[in-house]
Amino acid sequence: MHRTPVLTSELLNEKAGCHLFFKCENFQKMGAFKMRGAANAILSLSEEERQRGVVTHSSGNFAQAVALAAQKLNVRAYIVMPENAPQVKKDGVKTYQGEIIECESTPEAREETAIKIKEEKGASFLHPSNQDEVIYGNSTAAMELLEDYPELDVILAPVGGGGLIAGTALAAHYFGNGCKVIGGEPFEVDDAYRSLLSGKIEKNLNTNTIADGLRTYLGDRNFPIIQRHVKKIIRVEEDEIINAMKLIWERMKIIIEPSCAVPFAAVLKNKEEFATKNVGIILSGGNVDVTNLPFG
Repeated sequence: MHRTPVLTSELLNEKAGCHLFFKCENFQKMGAFKMRGAANAILSLSEEERQRGVVTHSSGNFAQAVALAAQKLNVRAYIVMPENAPQVKKDGVKTYQGEIIECESTPEAREETAIKIKEEKGASFLHPSNQDEVIYGNSTAAMELLEDYPELDVILAPVGGGGLIAGTALAAHYFGNGCKVIGGEPFEVDDAYRSLLSGKIEKNLNTNTIADGLRTYLGDRNFPIIQRHVKKIIRVEEDEIINAMKLIWERMKIIIEPSCAVPFAAVLKNKEEFATKNVGIILSGGNVDVTNLPFG
């Protein structure tokens, strides 16, 4: 892993009314935090299991992470991807010699296809977000952030499948100095927000959000962690996500994908809540199709 940098911006601090510390996982190997969980999961397998290969399903970042981690460890990787996954992410998987199997763009289709490959090949299934080893690997991003800035009052992370925010919440609970964790989620796919209210895992009826990495739902391994250790989830509109993404591109001169603009959008939307606080934000990834940006 890279120990990714933490960047700050006086201008964005002024806009948000607080002190922002951006943990830049867009600079991680393969361009996203997912490399942490994927590597930890494969390293946790026995030699015999590794020889039979690994299989996962992912819209992109975890697909690339598993492909790269498997390549580094000389393990065969079968990657189930929805047919509408961004081309840039499919290309990334191919670069790392992952074997892509396409399926319909539904969580059910992903899971069914991955199970079929697991049974046929004897490969070990790696879940993008709902597996202990993946969650623990993900937690290291927030652990590093807290080592660098132990006085953080709160850390925000985007919520998709729940693997990043669960890991972040564990890191803050065990290594933070009273640090709270808050999630950011698009209104269009607010299943985690509704899950916290209802006390059970909710699903989404549509996946109509620009934040393509956040279209999945929580699982039985990460949801109890989120229930215990995540203070709340803030929902944001699509135009707020685009505005936050554009601000980071323009002011910080770094490439981020829409999903990781969501927690920054949540801070901008709720300035009173974060006023004068030390706020960590996990910038989860930078694998964006630069030929199809949401701003001109």
